[in-house]
This record gives sequence, structure tokens and C-alpha cells, in this order.
Amino acid sequence: MKSSVIYEGKHHKWVVFGRDESKPEKIVDTNQYLICTDTESMLLDPGGIELFSPMLTGILGYTDLNKLTTLFASHQDPDIISSLGLWDKTIPKAKLYAPLLWEGSIRHFGMENIKFMAIKDEGGEVKLGSNTFRLIPAHYLHSAGNFNLYDPEAKILMSGNIGGAQEKGDVPMFVEDFGKHVAYMEYFHRRWMPSNRAKMNWIARVKELEINIMAPQHGRIFKDEDVQEFLAWFEKLDVGCA
Repeated sequence: MKSSVIYEGKHHKWVVFGRDESKPEKIVDTNQYLICTDTESMLLDPGGIELFSPMLTGILGYTDLNKLTTLFASHQDPDIISSLGLWDKTIPKAKLYAPLLWEGSIRHFGMENIKFMAIKDEGGEVKLGSNTFRLIPAHYLHSAGNFNLYDPEAKILMSGNIGGAQEKGDVPMFVEDFGKHVAYMEYFHRRWMPSNRAKMNWIARVKELEINIMAPQHGRIFKDEDVQEFLAWFEKLDVGCA
């Protein structure tokens, strides 16, 4: 599994993990994000159960385990949170921020110790060290209860499945040619995003944010002008199509 620092500021840094060359062929590749401050760290969409060992090893290269106090799950899918039962045994005093709507489903992955911090439909905030992160509703994109996480200092939007793409091979971390990248996104967004109304509601929300980096759960990361390219493309795309 590869990792890279995608932002480093005065108070915290962001690390992305992905491009797992050792994953089984039929396991979807995912991006996991770690936010580190001097005193605490938070892991976003920590991954499937098969990723637990490489994720644990990778995280220890950036933070001490006793500083990993917080997990975030954007929604309920197993590719992003089925490792929960193992994290529950490893960091039992941690907190998990996840949608209230999906608490009953997420608990099936095993959670006896970690404290469930329910995110209500309207969103909320997560505090980590001296930083405050916003939980942005992204309902029905693609999950009925779904959230993005926005970092106002770094101007990063962790966008979950929105912006996701699937490419084979050892691909770059960032989008390099948006026009060519559309081919890896289009079917996924048409098929998995069920509502044009939900799409437009989300676009209206995020257009109010200043975003330098959009970091999806799958595929390459968008930065600078490619963020606006994506929003313009997504706005025109007719979704909910089989």
C-alpha cells in the first residue's frame, strides 16, 4: 500500500493511503485518509477488513497509536468500514463519527468499545486538536445517509464516493488530464448516484466552500482547477441511469 502527504500546514497534515497492489483481484481499491495534529489523529473511511494490517503498519509511520483518537465513516459500505471490529480492539478508547441513519448497520461490523458519535442528517463538526472539521451532508450520493468532511484551513473536501473512479494499474495520485479521466468516472456516477435532485443539492452546498483539493474514496485526487472542472461536469451529468 502506498502513502503520500497531500497537505502539510502549521497545525496538521493530511496523508492518503491507497493503490494497494497486494489486494485480491475482485476487491475494489479504496483511498484512506489520515489527519494528524501534534496531539491527536483521525482516520477517514478506514477501509475493509482485508486492509487492516497494511493500514495499521502505514499509520504507524505517521502517528503514534495512542494519538489515533477518532475514526470517521462517511456511510455504511463494507469497503470503507468493515475493519471496524479490528480497530475496536486496537484503539478501544476512540470515537467513531458516522451517520445516525446507519448506526444499526455499522454495528454489525463489531463495535464493543469505540464510542459511536452519531451524525444527524443536517451534519455537524468534529474537533481534533485545535482544528475543527465540518461534516457536509451528501445524502443519496450514493448512500441515503452520507457525509463529506471539509477542512476549512487546508481547504480539502473528503468527498466519499463523489468523484470516485476505478483504474487498473499503478496510477498517479492526482488527476493529470481531466478530459481523459472522465472515462474512469462516468459509468460509476451514472449508475451509483441515484438522484439528480440530490446531486444539485450537494453541488449548491460545496460551491459555497473554498476547495483546493477534493479527495474521493476511490481513484485519483482532484486539485486546483480540476475541482471546478469536476463540479461543472457533474452538474451536467444525468445520474440514476442503469
